[in-house]
Amino acid sequence: MAAALVCGLAMSAAAQSAPSAATEGPAKIAVIAFQAAVMQTNEFQRNYADLQKKYQPKRDELKTLNDQVQALQKDLQSKGDTLSDAERENRSRQLNDKEKQMQREQEDDQNDFQQDMQQTFNDVASKVGQVLLSYAKEHKYTLVLDGSSQQTQVVLYATPASDITKAIIDAYNVKSGIPAPPAQLPAAPRPTGAQH
Repeated sequence: MAAALVCGLAMSAAAQSAPSAATEGPAKIAVIAFQAAVMQTNEFQRNYADLQKKYQPKRDELKTLNDQVQALQKDLQSKGDTLSDAERENRSRQLNDKEKQMQREQEDDQNDFQQDMQQTFNDVASKVGQVLLSYAKEHKYTLVLDGSSQQTQVVLYATPASDITKAIIDAYNVKSGIPAPPAQLPAAPRPTGAQH
């Protein structure tokens, strides 16, 4: 949705500043997968890898907490019949408290990650949008359609020659000066899922 908004604003600005098609001749139309373009830039890939590193300690902490919950569950199941009612109730309460703690921490972690991920995307998307505007003006496109959103996709057919996604990625990478990340870094998630 943010990509569609950024792209829509970018296209609106281009449409307002572009001369009328009647003075330029026939319309020249291009298609871009805007979200994919943003996520494939070197800058986004680098920032995404940094985000993964930032959240790794919390993931390790959550794994430890999950291991504790599983150990408590196993212990309660294996020794449940031999424990006194008071001890069984005490262990059940400990397990319940740990499960609640783990759920809260997982939700907090997921929300924090999604916010950081959205901010990371938006920061790069606004810059890619500017490169897209410059590219469209330079190549005299009268219309650029975003074909990346499944919900608002309006492009039913486009020739491969009209797809400027790779050209925009390349132009942005040159402009940003950020080198491609090493191959061993995890790939960025698909645009529709901001899960980690």
